[in-house]
Parts: sequence; C-alpha cells; structure tokens
Amino acid sequence: MKIVTVIGARPQFIKAATVSRVVSGVNEIDEVLLHTGQHFDENMSHIFFNELDIPVPKYNLGIAGGGHGKQTGLMLEKIEEVLISEKPDMVLVYGDTNSTLAGSLAAVKLHIPIAHVEAGLRSFNKKMPEEINRVMTDHSADLLFAPTETAIRNLEKEGISKTKIINVGDVMYDASLYYLQKAEGKTSILTNLGLREKEYILATIHRAENTNDDQILSGIFNSLEEIANNHKMVFPIHPRTKMALDKMNYSFDKSSIKFIEPLGYLDMVMLERNAKLIITDSGGVQKEAYFHKVPCITLREETEWVELVEKGFNFLANAANIKEVLRLAFQTEISADDGVYGNGFAANKIIEELLIFKNSKSI
Repeated sequence: MKIVTVIGARPQFIKAATVSRVVSGVNEIDEVLLHTGQHFDENMSHIFFNELDIPVPKYNLGIAGGGHGKQTGLMLEKIEEVLISEKPDMVLVYGDTNSTLAGSLAAVKLHIPIAHVEAGLRSFNKKMPEEINRVMTDHSADLLFAPTETAIRNLEKEGISKTKIINVGDVMYDASLYYLQKAEGKTSILTNLGLREKEYILATIHRAENTNDDQILSGIFNSLEEIANNHKMVFPIHPRTKMALDKMNYSFDKSSIKFIEPLGYLDMVMLERNAKLIITDSGGVQKEAYFHKVPCITLREETEWVELVEKGFNFLANAANIKEVLRLAFQTEISADDGVYGNGFAANKIIEELLIFKNSKSI
C-alpha cells in the first residue's frame, strides 16, 4: 500500500513524525512524504525534520507566501503532478492548513482515497481559513481519524457516514509523551535563556485574525507589556507576527517582553513544560499546555478544542479582558490526564485502520 503524506506546517511535521515512526515498522505500507513548503523559515521547518527524525521528504514544492487562493492553487497544481506520477493508494493529510486542503482536493479529483488525521474539529467561525479547510477536507475524506468524541459528534451532525469515522485519539498526545523524554536529555533552553521552572509566562501569537488587524494586535501587545512588567514573559516570535509588529514600528528594544527567535520543537516542549502559564492563539499549543499540566489563556473568541475550556483548563480571552482572565488562570491546577485525548497510541490505531482499509479494498 503506497501512501503519499502531505505536510507543510509546523504542527503537521510533529503529527507526521509520530505516525511515520510507526509506519516505518510496517512492511505493508510504503510512505512517500511531500512537503509543500508552506512554512519556509529555517526554524519553522527544516529544524523540525532534524529534531523529530522525519525522513527527508521525497518532494519539496517550495510553495510559501502569497494569498490563500494563490498559495492553495499552486499547491493543488504541483500536488496533482506528484500524485499522477506516484499513483498512490491513499493520500494522508493532517490538520487544517492550505496544504491540507490542497492535498485533499488534488486527491479527490483524481479519485484517490483520502485519510484525514484530526478530523471533526470545529470552531464554527467561518471567517477562519482553517475552518473552511477542515470542513472541505472532512467532506472529501474516506477515512476520518477523529481525536475526540466531540469531533465525532460534529462529523455526524454534518451527515458524514459513521462508517468513515474512527476515534483514534490525538496524535499530539502521542508526540508529547515521546518527545518530552527526548527533550529532557537534549535541550538546555532554560539555562540558555536564564529561566527557572515555573517562574515565567510563555506567549505565542501568530494567527491571521490577531496579526492582520493593527488595532487588535496593538491591544494584545499593550496588555502583554503590562503583564510582562510584573511577570517574566518569553515570546518566541513567529515570522508573520514579526512582520506585523515591524509594520507598526513596535519598539522591541524598549519592550518588557523577552523576544526570542522561533524555536525547534524540543526547546519549545521544555519551555511549555516549565512555564507557570501559557498565553497563545495556537490550537496545538493549547493542547500541549494541557498535556504538560500548565494553565493556558487562548487569545481567540472560540476554540476547536472545546473540552479544555469546558474543563476549566483553558480560558478564552481578548486584549480587553486578558488581565482579568490571568487571575483565574493562575488559580488553576491541572490534575492527571483523564483520557479525553486518548491513551498515547493514536498513531498505532491509525496504522491499524489504514491496513483494514487496504484489506477491504484489496489494495
């Protein structure tokens, strides 16, 4: 069974590494990695392949930047060429990026079955490009690997056949368990930055709804600056956020926030693990905070990971109320994991289901 795996962004590298590690031990599956190039920064892309032991992709399309239409269109064209050449039995896609959508559209138009890892997530905000990507991919896929029961209910409400949906758990939970052990033996990021355990806040901002609006971004950083006056704050800065702040003539040299370059995954794991609080707009970092038992404030109006909000481990906030929410978050204690994201063997379950599909279709 030949599978073409389409990846292009940091969270997908982590998820793919987790699944590919299991695939490598299965003789019945031949995996071909295709990197769209969506994340082009050295620390946002290449370093992840080295750290996570991901094989060098057979294809790197080098498609980065541009608007959503241009980027997705170029990816669609080039992915289609690869699929015609490789003739895979299945295309495997992850998450909700333009790479995800382009991979699914190319596959479905060539009548190649699609498996979607992290299916069924919904923010119910169609202004988010990621929401459109999720919905269209789910309705194109033949196998929908859902991470939670909530995701399954979302898919069923949209009329997707139950026979296509499998709750495998969250591959990011697998990754957090595996890579934490590697990080503890390989990274010295806390020492390098002069940080101590539970004495700093970790912050990340990168989503378009926060970075593309000067008023919103200014409000967020005004609040973060105030918080950083009383609490040490470390901020690995995403290229998109750096560009937006540069455009606003943000005074980095006068900031109370400690800005650092984008990090590799192992360094980021250690910063997350040892933070006293995380402030983010990232879907992946929200969950990683929970996996590492660190309270989290999410700077968004809604989240696809509703379980964490319902359980009181994650707090939604905006620039106007973040300081008020901060007090609540500091009082939060996260106990042992309750299995909401599976048992740490999601990748193994995915491979089992791929082989069942293979045998059922006599591939």
